[in-house]
Amino acid sequence: MGGAFVAAAFLARLGGRIGLPTIPLFILAGILLGPNTPGFVLLEDPHDLEMLSALGLVLLLFYLGLEFHMDDLKTGGKKMAVAGCTYLALNVGAGLGFGFALGWGTSEALVLAGVLGISSSAIVTKILVDAGRIGNPETKPILGIIVVEDIFLALYLAALQPVISGSESAGETAWQIAKAFGFLLLLAIAARWGTKLIGRLFAIKDDELLVISFLGAAVLVSGIAEQFGVADAIAAFMVGLILGNTANGERIRELVHPLRDAFAAIFFFGFGLSIAPGDLPTVIWPVLIAVLITVVMNVGAGLFTARIYGFGAEPTANVSTTLLARGEFALILATMAAAAGLDERLSPFIAGYVLILAVLAPLVAGRSHWLAKILPGGRNTPSEEAAAIPEPEPANSGR
Repeated sequence: MGGAFVAAAFLARLGGRIGLPTIPLFILAGILLGPNTPGFVLLEDPHDLEMLSALGLVLLLFYLGLEFHMDDLKTGGKKMAVAGCTYLALNVGAGLGFGFALGWGTSEALVLAGVLGISSSAIVTKILVDAGRIGNPETKPILGIIVVEDIFLALYLAALQPVISGSESAGETAWQIAKAFGFLLLLAIAARWGTKLIGRLFAIKDDELLVISFLGAAVLVSGIAEQFGVADAIAAFMVGLILGNTANGERIRELVHPLRDAFAAIFFFGFGLSIAPGDLPTVIWPVLIAVLITVVMNVGAGLFTARIYGFGAEPTANVSTTLLARGEFALILATMAAAAGLDERLSPFIAGYVLILAVLAPLVAGRSHWLAKILPGGRNTPSEEAAAIPEPEPANSGR
């Protein structure tokens, strides 16, 4: 763990000198020091960091929930739902069509639909934080799309598992979906009507006890959620949403920053450990085509979202590029596919696809003003020089 922190910090400092974002550098540190590349191996088994990586994901999404206010959900819920469903329809639909076009099999096509269709909540959150865009108007639709994706993720996983494993029990599939939906409903009820009661439970003056309390709540609820077939990410988001709307929401945001930043680095480092770049050449052309499809679908979804919200070219470009990354969910699907004995080309394909987009997305998101220039209305955007100046980060960003 110490080596992971030091390696991630060292590469990030080097990259910072030439203006590179931290996410791909953390991932690169994991690749270089993992078992899939020659040279010194820090960790033979990526599972050694599995729990810490999971904690990093939980804290990233918990922080995202803290920044998402109930008023935003109440006033913009319909728009967010439409934007999220459209994003899923475009990307999941394109992924399913691409999967069938490859001819690897029906189960493989269903897996690829999820791989190409769902953004990385962790990377999207980190991009928004690093770019200082949490307060931007287009961030609310981005968060809304992430929420819709995570809800879809829970139901999708529940339905996919028995399909790719050859289960013939429709009743079992329906029960898994019902459990996931029921737990999500409980979280939604708590977010809507339980804020005052929960706020009293977290009315703690001592910082130490408050940290222990909110960390325990986020991790415990996330763990329980997984037992019900709900992704730990969406559960952590919902806990953050609830606590962020209590009287201590601002204090919790400040206290969670160092935890979020430290364990997020471990998450991305662990992400790199699981990638085997040597397998990429065998599936390079399908990977490149899939990346191109994802870019096109994201721009299309960004344009649709912009039309709903009345955004100009720059917010449209921010939506399109921020949601481009694919990550933890795709790797979960790769594990499921391998366990089910599906086509052996799936694992290297998913690893290559995720690696390229995990590196590309932060780089492109940081230069989204280039895309804005060629989008409708792009001629009216500020000059490249003005757009390149980073926005001031909120005082509580923790950087």
